[in-house]
Amino acid sequence: MSFCLGLTGSIGMGKSTTGRLFIEQGCKLWDADAAVHRLYGLHGAAVAPLAAAFPDAIRDHAVDRGALIDIIARDPQALKQIESIVHPLVAQDRARFRARAGSDILVFDIPLLFETGGETEMDAVACVTAPPEVQQERVLARGTMTREQFEIIRNKQMPDAEKRARSDFVIVTDTLDHAREQVRDIVNRIRKGQADA
Repeated sequence: MSFCLGLTGSIGMGKSTTGRLFIEQGCKLWDADAAVHRLYGLHGAAVAPLAAAFPDAIRDHAVDRGALIDIIARDPQALKQIESIVHPLVAQDRARFRARAGSDILVFDIPLLFETGGETEMDAVACVTAPPEVQQERVLARGTMTREQFEIIRNKQMPDAEKRARSDFVIVTDTLDHAREQVRDIVNRIRKGQADA
């Protein structure tokens, strides 16, 4: 039976890079953001329900993420409605991956793992973290959102300190080599635990 490891952390903390490091160690990775991209893409499963609730968020039969961010900025209640539409679809995608993926360790990259109660489906949770100034620098360097949009999203997420406190493992993403070393250690500990079980 596969060991299910939740991988979480706030925006800009290095989850995507860390997820790739787990793949290097032979783990299979499910990425919540990639699942959302599939759902938001051309005729994706989220397009019709979001079009019904937020017609301004749809462009050419796909969800415009920038438009969604603007809607959330104007109406803080919109986020809850969007989540109520998207989260069940994401859960279905995750369940399909879990049923099909063959690996001793399955890693689930889920930014809102604790916020959605998803940690209850995991055998353990790893949280990625970085200093706040590094987090902001990484996000703004992407060029996909303004400082104000970043602050709105960060303020809606569980504080980094709380995520770290609730996690079984903490991965500091200050350098790639340091993150790789920590990931290797976590994978080895999990595999040793499985072998000893």
